[in-house]
Amino acid sequence: MSLESELESLALRCTRQKPVEVEGVPLFTGIAANWDSIWHFKARPDDLIICTYPKAGTTWTQEIVDMIKQGGDPEKCARAPIYKRMPFIEYCPPIPSSSSSFEIAKTMPSPRLLKTHLPVQLLPPSFWQQNCKIIYVARNIKDCAVSYFHFHLMHQFFPEPGTWDQFLEDFIAGNLNWGSWFDHVRGWWLAKNHHPILYLFYEDMKENPTQEICKIAQFLDLELSEPVINRIVQHTVFENMKANPHANYTTIPSQIMDQTVSPFMRKGTVGDWKEHFTVAQSERLDDICARELEGSGLTFRTQL
Repeated sequence: MSLESELESLALRCTRQKPVEVEGVPLFTGIAANWDSIWHFKARPDDLIICTYPKAGTTWTQEIVDMIKQGGDPEKCARAPIYKRMPFIEYCPPIPSSSSSFEIAKTMPSPRLLKTHLPVQLLPPSFWQQNCKIIYVARNIKDCAVSYFHFHLMHQFFPEPGTWDQFLEDFIAGNLNWGSWFDHVRGWWLAKNHHPILYLFYEDMKENPTQEICKIAQFLDLELSEPVINRIVQHTVFENMKANPHANYTTIPSQIMDQTVSPFMRKGTVGDWKEHFTVAQSERLDDICARELEGSGLTFRTQL
């Protein structure tokens, strides 16, 4: 069955799913059901994996990395939608006849570009054994929560988010798919001391995309000319990403992602949280962050 046919079949059977815990981390039922296969995924030494907590700039970073790999040629990046170019290794559609992303990744030629939202302790061990390069992107908790809330509203596989107030409580408690934001950003931050991990911040990418693109290229041992860097910056600005059908997920049926409820590429800003948080919610989350991240060396900017 082609991916397009599978998407159509999924759309007909689309239902919101409650997470199931795997090693204490809430994940989709399909992921939990296939966990043994995911855990034993065979990494290759030249794999590159992009990792984030959901809604932290994943697709943006994927497109930047592919542009770097393709020498700044947007036509080469238009060869397929982003989810085909970079399989989401743990994603398993909730219908038995569908191909899981880890199975699709197996058939890809090297070097592979891959994506995951897994916390550090759940990354398949072969990635560590093969010493694969990993790019991690972290986004401030307030904007991340707001973006994830809107994503729950539009994505018909995710649980109903309830009101903003209810969702924020679940977010803070880590009762959502892929678990606690605190554990996620902290776990990967510590892992970079022992593995080849480039740890980036969404806010830095917004403030100085040229600088962060150069960091990525250097991490990948690639040299880029100034014109190529400029093309990558222009190609991956939010407005162009939002209009790009190979990056904006408009190729996914609306029964799965209803972009009339909220576009997949919604605002792409720093500070939109101010439109959602009350003063009390903001101050409370500041206190929780200070406590949870104390001593880690991690700091986040919530405005530019």
